[in-house]
Amino acid sequence: MNQNLPQDLDRESLNQLSKEELVEIIIEQNKVIRELQKIIYELQQEIERLKISRDLDSSNSSKPPSQDIHKKSENKKVPPQEESNQPKKKPGGQPGYQGKTRKSFGRVDRYEILRPENCVYCGQKAFASVAVKVEKHAVAQLVERPIEIVEYQRQTCVCECCGNVQTAAWPEDIIPGQDLGVKLQAFLGWANNYAHMPYEKQQEMLWELGQIEIGLGTLITTK
Repeated sequence: MNQNLPQDLDRESLNQLSKEELVEIIIEQNKVIRELQKIIYELQQEIERLKISRDLDSSNSSKPPSQDIHKKSENKKVPPQEESNQPKKKPGGQPGYQGKTRKSFGRVDRYEILRPENCVYCGQKAFASVAVKVEKHAVAQLVERPIEIVEYQRQTCVCECCGNVQTAAWPEDIIPGQDLGVKLQAFLGWANNYAHMPYEKQQEMLWELGQIEIGLGTLITTK
């Protein structure tokens, strides 16, 4: 912005400015407003995420009891006599402990290129096509919809060579007449038999993962 513009933008000062100077002021203020709106939105999203994360535990979500960190730490108190008899450990790695370095996942399912959008100095988007620095960080993400609804349309067609009428085969990962695919049934079987997740919790989990409503009868018959 022009450094000669008055800092006190009252009505009288604005009336003395040229049209070009007024346009320049409006453009600069719009940039500031957009940046502030973006920051406010990101802060609101972070506040909501922290509120939800703070209130969730094994009693009101599908989180296992082992993740109730705050409640476990509050309820677990060491008796004074035990605390006094045991030597305090020094911070950091303990003698004889073999540390482990962070390993990669061994695969990448999707690449996402992150490029700067608007220059913080001039507001333009004219960034060079070749980056001067690239930082890589592989993260295991829970995708937006881990469960998708697929409608299979099996067709019956006539062979133009011999006139045979033939129907396509169903895929191997579905069971005709059942609403849940083979992989999803196997996952629910694990949740029921090994994780001991109640059917009501399984219903909540399916809604969170794919926004689908599954009746208790379907879950009970799933082995």
